[in-house]
Amino acid sequence: MYGQHSRLVAYILVNTDVGAESDVRDEIVRKFNKAVSEARIVYGEFDIVVRVEVDTMKALESVVSGIRSIDGVRRTTTLIAV
Repeated sequence: MYGQHSRLVAYILVNTDVGAESDVRDEIVRKFNKAVSEARIVYGEFDIVVRVEVDTMKALESVVSGIRSIDGVRRTTTLIAV
């Protein structure tokens, strides 16, 4: 039902080094496959959009921190869906 999620949903917008988009996306999916429901390379201001579903804010913080630690990631912006 719209607006009623049992899990926390967030979109993580990722900027990468030039040419690193595919490797970074693949590493995100590999490392966080239980939390990542979708990871797409996109054109525009950001390089990758990652949709995650987790149970807690602590779990979201762990995913975001983990993504930030991947080689080739320059910065992230996290949007929490309500």
